[in-house]
Formats: sequence, structure tokens, C-alpha cells
Amino acid sequence: MKGPVSIERGTAAAVFVDLQEEHRQDKRYLVEGFGDILANVQRLQATARANDVLLYHSAYIVDLTREARRFHPVDANGRSAFSDKDDPLTAICPEVAPVAGEMMLVKTEASAFGAGPAAGRLKAEGIEWLVVAGVWTEACIDATVRDAVSSGFRVLLVKDACGSGSTAMHQTAILNLANRLYGGAVTTTDGACRLMAGETVDAWQVVGSVPLRFSYENAARLYDEL
Repeated sequence: MKGPVSIERGTAAAVFVDLQEEHRQDKRYLVEGFGDILANVQRLQATARANDVLLYHSAYIVDLTREARRFHPVDANGRSAFSDKDDPLTAICPEVAPVAGEMMLVKTEASAFGAGPAAGRLKAEGIEWLVVAGVWTEACIDATVRDAVSSGFRVLLVKDACGSGSTAMHQTAILNLANRLYGGAVTTTDGACRLMAGETVDAWQVVGSVPLRFSYENAARLYDEL
């Protein structure tokens, strides 16, 4: 259900997950509507910077020479089939790249909070809310959100600043996360920008457990209602 949400100034960080060139240039890993997602992320980043919200960036890069992964897909040369360390397309898209002083994580797993100091560093800064955007919704966004919630953060999931290989993949992933987004909320780019600027916004919040029972027929409608 939707209800009023507000974020106390100084308690939010904006987390941008895997906004890398391969998702708009590599035909195997294109994200549907990626241009619109990047435009929305630019709005989020501008608002965050204008309101002293911490910005935290991550990129998924695989180095199979340093870590053996038994079932990891590889190409004909034995390199990672995606996000390989030597692939220039792992670079973050320049229009949403970090600027000086912003935190940057090169990660080797789906979640930005599964290992390493990220969660601890943010908690040390007094962060309670994480504004989350990026790709792919059912993979790295899902893993990041679930680990963030498990770590005690409130997550503001920005549904139109996330994406996947198709609309269906994205929408059902958002619905799955919304069903278990305890302590957090789902909103749009506009709502997230208003919240970071200090306004109170009506946003979707989970009540109980698994309130969204969706089917092929109603998933798009439920997604639009979030």
C-alpha cells in the first residue's frame, strides 16, 4: 500500500549498480530502455549531489585468472562470457560515472553488499536509507537490495531507474522485491528526487508478507500501481 515516506537529511546514500557500457553496446547483454534508465539516473545523481546525499557506485568485473568459478560461463578463449576484466565495455557509462570524492566499488559478485567494507562504511557515515538504481533488476539489483535489507538498511527502490533484458524480467523482479522490501519503499525517479530534497512523498511500502500475488495477466498493472 502507499503511504507517506520521508528521509531525514544526512541519513541517505544513493547506490548505482553496474551502469556499464556492455548493457548498451554488447548485443548479448543489452538492457531494454537503457537510455531512459541512464537519463533517470542522471536526475537522481544531480539531486543527490545538490542535497549532500552520498553517492556510491559499483561495477561488476570478473577476473577468472584470480578466482576459479566452476560453473561460470566462458567464451572460446576461456575468458568470462560477460564483464571480463579485459573488456573495455565494463567501464561505467560516462554520463553516470562517479566524480571525485564519490565511493566506487569494483565487485566480483552480484551484490554490492555481499562482501567487503561497503555496508560498514555507509553505516559509519550514519546512513539509514539507500536509494537504489541500476541493472539487471532480477540479478545484481535483487542481490544488492536483499543484502542491504539484511544489513539493516531501509531501501528506496527506484523502479524506473532500474532495468533488465526485457520489460517482463524487470517488472516481475520489482514485484518480487516489493513483496519483501521490509522497512523500505518503491518509488519513481520523481519521487526519489523529491525525497532526497527533503519532501514527504507517498510511496509503496510492504505490509505483511507477500501481498502482491501476480500473474502473467496482472503483473504489468500491479507494477504500474507501485
